[in-house]
Amino acid sequence: MNDLEKRFTYHPPKDGQSVLYETIRSYGRALAIIIEEHCPESRERSLSITKIEEAVMWANASIARE
Repeated sequence: MNDLEKRFTYHPPKDGQSVLYETIRSYGRALAIIIEEHCPESRERSLSITKIEEAVMWANASIARE
């Protein structure tokens, strides 16, 4: 599978991957909650939470694609 095919193809979860996805999401959610509770409402706080979302998405994509 070439790079573009890999990027734009649905990758159904394989054995054990769903648990990994949820673990990554759970830790991302925990960090986002800490930031929301301890950082003042601001553009920077919003960006930090967005970056956590991105990190979770890319981490899960790496599991799905490889």
